[in-house]
Amino acid sequence: MKIISRRKLRDFWTRKDCEDSKQPLLSWFKEVEKAEWKTPADVKDLYGSADFVGEGRIVFNVGGNKYRLVVWVKYSIKLVLIKWVGTHKEYDKIDVTKMGLPAVQKAPIKKASRRKKK
Repeated sequence: MKIISRRKLRDFWTRKDCEDSKQPLLSWFKEVEKAEWKTPADVKDLYGSADFVGEGRIVFNVGGNKYRLVVWVKYSIKLVLIKWVGTHKEYDKIDVTKMGLPAVQKAPIKKASRRKKK
C-alpha cells in the first residue's frame, strides 16, 4: 500500500509525552506498506482489532492500545492516507465519523455559450 503523510507519525512520536510511540508506529507503517489490501477483510486479517468507522476510515490501536491511528483507505488505488494520530485520551475527545475526507476532484463542466446573434 502507498501511505501518505508519514510526517504526521513523525511529528507525533517526537512529542515529549509520546516518544515511546515511535517503534509501534514504525512497525505499523512497515507492515501496511508491504500489505496489499483489496477489501476490509484483508485489513482485519492483519489487524483484528481495527475498527471501521465508515466511508473508508479505519481506527488502529497502536502501542498496546495506548495510541490511536485514524486512516482513510482507498482500496482500488492501494492508498492509505493518515488522517490523525494521538493518545487514547485524545481520541476520546474527537469524532472520527466527522473527520474530513479527501475531496474527489471532478473535471469542470463547460457550459455552452448562449450568445445572441446580431
